[in-house]
Amino acid sequence: MKKKIFVRAPVLSQSGYGEQSRFALRALRSREDLFDIYVQPINWGQTGWIWQENEFREWLDSRIIETQILLQQQQLQPDISLQITIPNEFQKMCPINIGYTAGIETDRVSPVWLEKGNAMDKILVVSNHAKKTYEETTAVLQDGNHYKLDTPIEVVWENTPTATETEGILGFQPRHDFNFLSVSQMGPRKNLENTIKWFVEEFIDQDVGLILKTSTKGNSHMDQEYTSKVLKSILASYPDRKCSVSLLHGDLSEGQMKALYEHDKVKALVNISHGEGFGLPLFEAARSALPIIAVGWSGQMDFLSDNGKEMFLKVKHQIGPVSSHSIWKGVIDEGANWAYADQGSYKMALRQMHKNYADFMSQAEELQAHVDTNFGDEVLFKGFVDSILGFDSSILEIQEEVVLEFE
Repeated sequence: MKKKIFVRAPVLSQSGYGEQSRFALRALRSREDLFDIYVQPINWGQTGWIWQENEFREWLDSRIIETQILLQQQQLQPDISLQITIPNEFQKMCPINIGYTAGIETDRVSPVWLEKGNAMDKILVVSNHAKKTYEETTAVLQDGNHYKLDTPIEVVWENTPTATETEGILGFQPRHDFNFLSVSQMGPRKNLENTIKWFVEEFIDQDVGLILKTSTKGNSHMDQEYTSKVLKSILASYPDRKCSVSLLHGDLSEGQMKALYEHDKVKALVNISHGEGFGLPLFEAARSALPIIAVGWSGQMDFLSDNGKEMFLKVKHQIGPVSSHSIWKGVIDEGANWAYADQGSYKMALRQMHKNYADFMSQAEELQAHVDTNFGDEVLFKGFVDSILGFDSSILEIQEEVVLEFE
């Protein structure tokens, strides 16, 4: 008998959580013989929304509409809720409740996450870093007792759809023959300011480029103006530079991102963020056989290495306290730590990549083969479905019937 699964997630968001949500739906949809799928979209911050028209989007819209009608009529009685968001939003909604979260970029989770996590029947995370962090975090209560996660937690890796064809990017003509690429956002965690400054200092008198691919917040033109203003402010300190930093701002289709990763003048991806939940741009670069420079810490290590063998150019780092302006109470609390890339190590990695490029191309091809084998749809979809169904069927039979109410 099919299970009715209610997916509450930012399925329309142009964001990491949006990609994670759509991965979950693609996995569930691969076994429509097992699931009746109902979808309620939620917002995720100030992110824009997906705009491509394709068969998946038509299917998604149909599921959203049907779900909304059933909620309004109070006729939706799911067996399982799948809530894809930060744990602060987790709640009991159905007989079985599963939380699927990504964003653990530090070395501990908030006590709120422990409390909310323990209200769920299972938690899924996208990396071993996230699982380890969740399991090892202990909160001390006012009475002196220690509080930790008791809910079962499993790692379920994700991926993004593989575009079959490239699409042109209007006006994209790299000035140099050798360009590094950063797919990121302006903001404290991504460490984009140092990514730019240290690159310019290393190649200030050479014909080398850095391309910044950033996304639009809230589909806003003002966001593009803000990002351009920040970039100009950083570069103003280097007026006589020979290298260049160019901005590619806005949302691109899957085919356009494929074209970007595979462009013959784009030679390597750089990422020295303080931490990643999973690191989708890193994953997409690996799948495209684009050499990678990155910090060897947090979620990306699940696919950048295999049995201890690292298939990327690693930047040294130190673990230190999260900066005060990055504190997000209840999510990233004071006392949490994350990675700080070493300036000299990053500059050396840039230089090595530029000087010995052929060596790192071979490494990237090896990484691509690893990702293709272990992170393809067939493997990941099966793992995801197995985790969702990993309950004794009798549990569903003894739970009280729950009718979701429209709010």
